[in-house]
Amino acid sequence: MFLAILSIVAGLALLVWSADKFVEGSAAVARHFGMPSLLIGMVIVGFGTSVPEMIVSALASLDGASGIALGNAYGSNISNIALILGVTALISPIAFHISVMKIELPILTAVSLFAAFQLIDGEITRIDAILLIAVFTIYMIWAIRKALRHKKSKMAKEYEKDIEQIKMPMKTAFFWLFAGLTVLIISSRMLVWGAVEIAHFFKVSDLIIGLTVVAVGTSLPELASSVMAARKGEHDIALGNIIGSNLFNTLIVVGIAGLIKPLTVQPEVLNRDMVVMILLTVSLFVLGFNFKNRKQGRINRFEGALLLFAYVGYTAYLIHFSFIK
Repeated sequence: MFLAILSIVAGLALLVWSADKFVEGSAAVARHFGMPSLLIGMVIVGFGTSVPEMIVSALASLDGASGIALGNAYGSNISNIALILGVTALISPIAFHISVMKIELPILTAVSLFAAFQLIDGEITRIDAILLIAVFTIYMIWAIRKALRHKKSKMAKEYEKDIEQIKMPMKTAFFWLFAGLTVLIISSRMLVWGAVEIAHFFKVSDLIIGLTVVAVGTSLPELASSVMAARKGEHDIALGNIIGSNLFNTLIVVGIAGLIKPLTVQPEVLNRDMVVMILLTVSLFVLGFNFKNRKQGRINRFEGALLLFAYVGYTAYLIHFSFIK
């Protein structure tokens, strides 16, 4: 039991550190090969915080731990909205362009509903996984074309500014790319092993461990980047990170895990966790609506507290469901 806890704690610490180094190395290598800063920001940095979820779920799928693979993905989405946006809004109210509520949020809602539809038969098959990856590919092509047409947008400028600060020699960039990836895989393996051991020790499903310990742990990079962006006044980046991460988790994290090995879906995933995830996504339309300024959305501190309260309530229910049932 002690080794399992130590494995999780050390795995999470190394996971956060290695993800940051992997993203920095990848971005620097891309710069050396002439990739535009905007694309580096969108593709590598924008989705880089979700690399831990992807590797953890992939390794869990290899081990046959479908509960951890799915719990990690959907639990991270719930954590991103309720926990991370809640904490970020408490630190600094999040103001964002109304286009997010007109375009990005409807896309995320539609993708979440599509993912829920795939769960009805109780399995994520390889066909389902391919469809998820295909949807993500279509979304990325659309998002990149849109960004290239609006290079002077505030979000595009912020991405480019962040990328310009990443400077390192080619050898150093390659070193951190491969070193970061290696430690990512090792730390993810430590995290999955520890999570499975704890699930067996407490006699709870690996789904519950995936939804709580693993999901929160792999979401730490999103928490750090969102809080940092909010404190710098880059609110569009903070919210964009969350929406982008949830799209990545729903489509790529689950897609790759399902492609490796078909995933068994427990009924609770559809009837409980997916419902919570979709309700939280839809709640952003209500919480983000700004009656004073129709051109700008806003999540204030009170609304951030509501999101945080929702996360605490959801987690408390999971604990009750696991140990008192």
